[in-house]
Amino acid sequence: MGWTEERVELLKKLWADGLSASQIAGRLGGITRNAVIGKVHRLGLAGRATTSRMRSPRLRHRIGQTPMRPAPAARIQYRTHGNTALKPVFAPVEQRMPALALVPSPIEDLNIPPVLRVNLLDLKECMCRWPIGDPQSEDFHFCGRHKASGGSYCEHHARIAFQPVTRRAVKK
Repeated sequence: MGWTEERVELLKKLWADGLSASQIAGRLGGITRNAVIGKVHRLGLAGRATTSRMRSPRLRHRIGQTPMRPAPAARIQYRTHGNTALKPVFAPVEQRMPALALVPSPIEDLNIPPVLRVNLLDLKECMCRWPIGDPQSEDFHFCGRHKASGGSYCEHHARIAFQPVTRRAVKK
């Protein structure tokens, strides 16, 4: 159903009387609330009479309390008007316990004599591949000790490379 001149005049009157868009749509019939809102904006009917609702928040009282005299320790709650989806929600902040810091035990460096140091070309399958030093310096070498079976490093360097998995904090 379209907007006739009679319907537009009735819309203007109902809007000026302070009816909501839903109430106007119900009285006009055959249109939706959104159609009423769109027509109001296209007509430029921004100024309207105030609604019968109170503008100040109403006090809410807990069950069992008389509205005349609230209890001294009663917390007053205020009602919100309008869209409750836009109402701020304050969730309690959980205080987490500080995580215990695991202090790794210091592992002593191996002192490899210069005779046993291995460069990349002399590295064999059974030797530890732990790099020692700066790869761009001439003093760079590999550990070269006998490695554990199935791994790339000797027992000492495997303890450094593969730390045990710590127990993760449970998320709530």
